[in-house]
Amino acid sequence: MSIRDAISNAPAKEQFPTLAKDVKTFPVREGESPWSAKEIEGLADELIVENVRLQAELSVADQELSELLRNSGDGAGDDQADSGSSALEREQELTLVNNTRDLLAQNSRALSRIGAGTYGTCESCGQAIGKARLQAFPRATLCVTCKQREERR
Repeated sequence: MSIRDAISNAPAKEQFPTLAKDVKTFPVREGESPWSAKEIEGLADELIVENVRLQAELSVADQELSELLRNSGDGAGDDQADSGSSALEREQELTLVNNTRDLLAQNSRALSRIGAGTYGTCESCGQAIGKARLQAFPRATLCVTCKQREERR
């Protein structure tokens, strides 16, 4: 599925057929309006489209990393600077691949939480994450308080 196809197909409706009912159980913080099915569909569509983009990026990055690793033994006459440069390039490509995989996993986890009806609930304390936080960062699994506590550790 191309990114353009993913955007035009509005896949969240198909992936979450009971969303209109489930959305009523998604928690919000005090003073926030309840989630609407349209809001959650929009967030889910963004996550799905981003997953398609990330999978394409991951495929390209995996190929580039494979090429770098395959060619790392070539050039037996390389000096230390060339070897160091090659090692740095491999390390950067590996970091890119790992970061892309992490984002893909976070997006998939958020989509699973939407499907399970637990989206918007902090995984640490069980309170509402907050609608504004999720609209800014749809992959969030912790409320601000728990996230701050985690980062202080």
